[in-house]
Amino acid sequence: MQNIVILAGNIGQAPESRSTQGGTNITHFTLATSRPRYSEGKVVRDESGHRVQDTEWHRITCFNGLGKTVQEHCEKGMKVLVRGRIHYTKWTDQQGNDRYGCEIIAETVDFLNRAKQTQNDDGKFIDDDDIPF
Repeated sequence: MQNIVILAGNIGQAPESRSTQGGTNITHFTLATSRPRYSEGKVVRDESGHRVQDTEWHRITCFNGLGKTVQEHCEKGMKVLVRGRIHYTKWTDQQGNDRYGCEIIAETVDFLNRAKQTQNDDGKFIDDDDIPF
């Protein structure tokens, strides 16, 4: 059996990166996905006739080169497609309670809209089409 996750949504917070003592780069961001709310087999609509959406938040983790690319070219609000695997963790907090978490370990992140601009060494802005990766 396979552990495969594919999510398309909007980045909810700017990616944050850190490095481990062993030199592994780890980048985290949140991803919001939405779907229509259903009741009795029908899409629920608000007073204005718009579909009511249920939003779910996912914690995304990227490693090394992928993490660096995400850190450099992604920002809050961007639409991305994440392919990866689901990973569950369990730990004990300071009070001795078992705690559980879930994250998506990204294998690829595809930009569904234009990435943020970056500056080159000359201080000029370049767009994502000029960046080799």
